[in-house]
Amino acid sequence: MSRSPFSYIRSGFAFFWRALDAGRRTVLNLLFLFVLIVLGYAIFFGGAKPLAPKTTLVLNLKGQLVEQSASSARDALLTSVRGGENHKMMQLRDVLSVLETAAKDPEITGAVLLTDEMEGGGQAMLREVAAGIDRFKASGKPVVAWGSSYDQRQYLLAAHASEVYLHPMGMVLLEGFGRYRNYYRDALDKLGVTVNLLRVGTYKSFGEPYIANGPSPAAVEAEAYLNNALWAAYTGDVEKARKLPEGQVMKTINDLPAQVAAVNGDLAKLTLSAKLVDGLKTKDEVREMMVKRGALDAEGKSFRQISFDDYLARVHTKLTGDAIGVVVAQGEISDGSTGPGAIGGDSTSKLIRAAREDDHIKAVVLRVDSPGGSAFASELIRRELELTRAAGKPVVVSMGNVAASGGYWISMASDEVIAEPTTITGSIGVFAILPTADKVIDKLGIHTAGQPTTWLGDAGNPLRPLDPRFGQVIQGSINHVYAEFTGRAAKARKTTPEKIDAVAQGRVWTGAQAKERGLVDTLGSYNDALKSAAKRAKLADYRVVYIERETSKFDRLIEMVGGSAAHAVAQSVAQAVGAELKLGVTASTGLPPNAATGIVNDLGWLSEITTAHKPFTAITHCLCESP
Repeated sequence: MSRSPFSYIRSGFAFFWRALDAGRRTVLNLLFLFVLIVLGYAIFFGGAKPLAPKTTLVLNLKGQLVEQSASSARDALLTSVRGGENHKMMQLRDVLSVLETAAKDPEITGAVLLTDEMEGGGQAMLREVAAGIDRFKASGKPVVAWGSSYDQRQYLLAAHASEVYLHPMGMVLLEGFGRYRNYYRDALDKLGVTVNLLRVGTYKSFGEPYIANGPSPAAVEAEAYLNNALWAAYTGDVEKARKLPEGQVMKTINDLPAQVAAVNGDLAKLTLSAKLVDGLKTKDEVREMMVKRGALDAEGKSFRQISFDDYLARVHTKLTGDAIGVVVAQGEISDGSTGPGAIGGDSTSKLIRAAREDDHIKAVVLRVDSPGGSAFASELIRRELELTRAAGKPVVVSMGNVAASGGYWISMASDEVIAEPTTITGSIGVFAILPTADKVIDKLGIHTAGQPTTWLGDAGNPLRPLDPRFGQVIQGSINHVYAEFTGRAAKARKTTPEKIDAVAQGRVWTGAQAKERGLVDTLGSYNDALKSAAKRAKLADYRVVYIERETSKFDRLIEMVGGSAAHAVAQSVAQAVGAELKLGVTASTGLPPNAATGIVNDLGWLSEITTAHKPFTAITHCLCESP
């Protein structure tokens, strides 16, 4: 009996389906086998290979030194896709961990410090790294520093090396601290913009550039007092590390024109004669020197070495046992939630709460690097720390580069406040800023009118002059916040609001000056804060856990396949917009790009708080950053 056409179709389809199914199983089985092979290799042959003896650690510090990276693998990937530039960041904790681990590693016999690509870091963090270099040297292992040139930040680290070398065409640029600021009163008057500044604190100078053509006498006094103390600490540190006579750095700067003429403009020779460096060498000459001192690498072309990033991958922390939880509070303080590298009233409070509710965490260290921001968000964070102490867990604050204004506010609910001598802190003061553009619309022939049900209905309209009644309300609110600030500080410092007010008034102090005035308890490092927390929690053996936003599955996947750290996409967009603004200011005024950048930042901040309706918020912020 002959088969029907449909029978052939069914048979053909069945054969095709069996072949497809067999192919699917084969592909899946091959994939599964591949995964097993990869896992097996990782288990039995993967991981870091043991270091050979006489290996040199190459501390090639790249990017900006930060407390916490403000990026994720997703951000890095998207930034790369958009054609943006991924800016390198180094976490302070990573640098300290590498130095500490390498100091105890018998296969590491020394280190080479390269700072050319280090883009910056505040004074307190730099001192932490310098102290780490000193501890590394104290283990009997020399550190050789080399740079094509050194700026102030780079040189502070290089000065702590056993030997410092400079390229024959390089220089050490020590400029001092403090810069001129721009003041916009006349410019804003020409535009028709009126800036109403409401504040408490004689020294609270944040808004002065918008209401004056120069700094107030109080601002001049405070800035000079701060900068002179920071500069004295810097020069003293360098002179001690380099074994130079006291005052040698300032003498070199003061005599610079004559000294440059004496060496016919050879700045490298001048640097050597000033004993800021030990020799002038090219990079290949340093490499040759290290080959003679150490061992050849596998290729026989250089000295045996391991890079900072590769060694960091070998540093492992304990995963079990009692812990000290570290919450990093870095950046400006804003309401709501933020990502890493910034402080949100809600998000940072959530991290502190998570540490409090974790039974394995026995104490909390709050690492602060912040100039302040929202008073409300600051209070949310302070309250969570207060609850943590009430729950029986010690809280120790470790102040980094800056812990001023709102950064000081969040430090008040603690068992101990530890600051570096060069930390910038204090700035206990409050302000609000209300720009109005009523004169601008007059020039343009624009008029505004309406019938709100109360005088308060449109009182915050920036196109109308400031209603004195509204200004009175805001000033009253600011006065109240200042009273809360000084009252809480007095309670935390076990003194009176009057005594706090005497050293407050928005004035900024170094950590050493704040210690003299009773605003901090101890001068010390981040490691000192960890030790204090462990002692208070009665922990002999402990691990350190960083309480941070949970990494997404996507980020973990990207990191597994080699994703690098980068700035957030939003940050990249902001940089692009800033570049456009800078170009616009440059084109319209003829100003150099660097000068235009500062103006864009200042006026951009004023525009931002107006657009976001932030002028009506009490702001605890200092106009300060670590030089």
